[in-house]
Amino acid sequence: MTTPNKTPPGADPKQLERTGTVREIGSQAVWSLSSCKPGFGVDQLRDDNLETYWQSDGSQPHLVNIQFRRKTTVKTLCIYADYKSDESYTPSKISVRVGNNFHNLQEIREVCAAKISDS
Repeated sequence: MTTPNKTPPGADPKQLERTGTVREIGSQAVWSLSSCKPGFGVDQLRDDNLETYWQSDGSQPHLVNIQFRRKTTVKTLCIYADYKSDESYTPSKISVRVGNNFHNLQEIREVCAAKISDS
């Protein structure tokens, strides 16, 4: 999502989109996963249904790659993680990396489980 102003932590992204504060741009990107179980892939990750989810099916690290076709400024990234519902599958750490291609990614943010579960 992009936003002209700083988005408050814990804000509802759908509400912010309705008010014009942010704009969802995920549909402009190509999404891929390091692995997934059948029926638990990109479609379930992006379907806006809190009852569906991505479930990896391979060795770690588990990756979600979001590639835009052209240079794109992303100011806000919203990820729903429900640690209380299933701590065994919810990530304990999320690393956000950016770059011009897969080989020059640089980490710009890391969020650990304590912050994920408090959100």
